[in-house]
Amino acid sequence: MLPLQVIDSFLLNYNVGQALLLVFVLTTLGMLPLKSQRLLAINTIVFGLVFMMTPSSLAPMHYLFLGLVLLVVGPVLYVTSRE
Repeated sequence: MLPLQVIDSFLLNYNVGQALLLVFVLTTLGMLPLKSQRLLAINTIVFGLVFMMTPSSLAPMHYLFLGLVLLVVGPVLYVTSRE
């Protein structure tokens, strides 16, 4: 485990939107070996909701639009999955 001071000093340079985007990318890359399009779609929908619900005082406005795009793309991925 990393001490909280190390994590805090790293996150002070970035806003919440950038940290959430990093977590989204890491979870998506972590899911790729599973080869499940439904899990990828559910991950996309969940992070779309998280980006939409993040207060605008913590993250710039363009992360709200990213959440909207993810909320549109996620259900499309889910419906087109074969599993």
